[in-house]
Amino acid sequence: EAERLRTWIDERFSVTLGRWHDVKVGPHDQAMFQVAFAADLFSAIVPWLMLNHGTLSVLVHPNTTNPRRDHLVNPLWIGSPLAVHEEKLPEDAAAEQPPSPNTHPVFRP
Repeated sequence: EAERLRTWIDERFSVTLGRWHDVKVGPHDQAMFQVAFAADLFSAIVPWLMLNHGTLSVLVHPNTTNPRRDHLVNPLWIGSPLAVHEEKLPEDAAAEQPPSPNTHPVFRP
């Protein structure tokens, strides 16, 4: 199901897809992949994820210099919230650089 969602996202949106992680990574307690996108895409991709996430849980969070606050105080969960390990999140860190998006998404019905 996650692989299908990842493919659909790649086909439809100008985003940056992170590596697939089959094991726990950082503060996350499940296998996961990252989808990074510019703020101007928020109003298109988030409602789409709300309708297409299936049984998956999706964490949407800002990218500031405080990853702990981003993940624990200011997140948006689509689906059931999952555990986030606070002890693995710094309070201060450099914000990630703007993503280098897939500039040629191709919708395939």
